[in-house]
Amino acid sequence: MQKKIVVLSGAGISAESGIPTFRASDGLWENHRIEDVATPEAWARNPTLVQDFYNQRRKQALSVQPNAGHYALVKLEQKYDVTVITQNVDNLHEKAGSSNVVHLHGELFKSRSTVDESLIYDIDGWELKAGDRCEKGSQLRPHIVWFGEAVPMMDAAVDITQEADIFIVVGTSLNVYPAAGLVYAVRAGIPIYVVDPNIPTMQKRPNVTFITEPATAGLTQLAEQLLTEA
Repeated sequence: MQKKIVVLSGAGISAESGIPTFRASDGLWENHRIEDVATPEAWARNPTLVQDFYNQRRKQALSVQPNAGHYALVKLEQKYDVTVITQNVDNLHEKAGSSNVVHLHGELFKSRSTVDESLIYDIDGWELKAGDRCEKGSQLRPHIVWFGEAVPMMDAAVDITQEADIFIVVGTSLNVYPAAGLVYAVRAGIPIYVVDPNIPTMQKRPNVTFITEPATAGLTQLAEQLLTEA
């Protein structure tokens, strides 16, 4: 039976493909305050601005390609059962060919109903417009988990994490909760590999190996090692 690898990925892996990380050093996201584009209040106040912001993010995401880090995770599927839990809303893991991807913070290329959260639709291209409606007649919004909203996939992510035989953290500062808490759901004794040029803040625990490299170099190196061990 194949061992199970669970990966928690964050903005750092997408940054190497050219998608700017969520929060720049000035606290702005693509020159916007987070409060103006990524909260339910922002949507209620100025849906046109929010819609336009995510349209531009989609346009940007369509112009980039997966990198060696994404492909290293796909390669691991040759000998392991791999699930990627990602904080990223882009589709680069899927584009690279990962079979099992769980999006904690929603998906950029999907929209959902504003009256029924279970009505979720694929977005063809990059534009979601005012007047685009669900089958119940309500305006569609980006299928993104905004600040202040619950993270519906969190319970499933905890369950998956608890099944891991190997846990990999890549490209995340482990500062955004509840996602960052997943590392503490890993069973005792399970090896954890953290791939990031900057060592994230985490409580000391045994069996943690830090690979202080960007995702492209660090995951390529780790995948080779794990494939050899398998």
